[in-house]
Amino acid sequence: MEKSFSESYKEAGVDITAGYKAVELMKKHIARTMTSGTADDIGGFGGLFSLDLTGYKKPVLVSGTDGVGTKLKLAFLMDKHDTVGIDCVAMCVNDVICVGAKPLFFLDYIACGKNVPEKIAQIVAGVAEGCVQSGSALIGGETAEMPGFYPVDEYDLAGFSVGIVDRDKVVDKQSMKEGDVMIALPSSGVHSNGFSLVRKVFDVETCDLKSPVEELGGKSLGETLLTPTKIYVKPMLALFEQVKVKGVSHITGGGFYENMPRSIPKGLGVKIKKEDVRVLPIFKLIQKAGGVNEHDMFNTFNMGVGMCAVVAREDAEKAIEILKANGEDAYVIGEIIKSEDGVVLY
Repeated sequence: MEKSFSESYKEAGVDITAGYKAVELMKKHIARTMTSGTADDIGGFGGLFSLDLTGYKKPVLVSGTDGVGTKLKLAFLMDKHDTVGIDCVAMCVNDVICVGAKPLFFLDYIACGKNVPEKIAQIVAGVAEGCVQSGSALIGGETAEMPGFYPVDEYDLAGFSVGIVDRDKVVDKQSMKEGDVMIALPSSGVHSNGFSLVRKVFDVETCDLKSPVEELGGKSLGETLLTPTKIYVKPMLALFEQVKVKGVSHITGGGFYENMPRSIPKGLGVKIKKEDVRVLPIFKLIQKAGGVNEHDMFNTFNMGVGMCAVVAREDAEKAIEILKANGEDAYVIGEIIKSEDGVVLY
């Protein structure tokens, strides 16, 4: 690459040599994600993955794509860039797992106003950590330096996941019936949704993000809000192996009211006691600080529940045992009922 340099392009705001340095710095992070299906090189025009179909009768590929959203504004303000990559991976693989698929590989896209190789490497370190947590290989990506489009100290981050599942093992919500139960898997915090409201409530551009907050157990507001999205892939895969799961919801933007009904067939709904929801302190603080009504809280945030799985009542105890054995403090949050309302909170 020693001949690859353009003084004119650099004067226009794009330093291609910074891109080469960023790739070199990120290679050690990418190496952590390598699985048996991946090629051993990075920087080509396409990411290669060798698909092992052993044991699959009717393999189906499942894809998901998402970004981090305006949570990135908190990363800019805190000058902390090594965790938002986990959010990026989580938002994709947590969707893929909802149909029962095992994530295989991931690609990321970073667009920035100025390519600072060390910062880009920090972002990719987070992406790699998310890939390790989900068992995905980071097989490629793109970094685009776009002066004049993004401020020099800002960037956007998005990603793309591909998984695989046997057609006969795709989660089928049509098997759900009245009396089944919904199990909650706790969230780690706000995850990566609702940050436009969060930023407005706390006026993050001017508020104190770094001092300890008593209501948050002594953690700062900035630290709490930047807590990365939990990745549920490994505990859910363990659950799929031993229990028939009838529906899975990833609780993202739209909260309970939008996401839970997506995993429940028409004519059924879920009944949840509000007092049974283990609401995290950050949500109580958001509601208090912003004067947000209860309905809007449950219709915007995960409220402490990052993922839900529906199983037969007789399988609930076993399901919870499996999830707890895999690090999830799962609990029964609701019951499937005949309803056209989707979610009934009482």
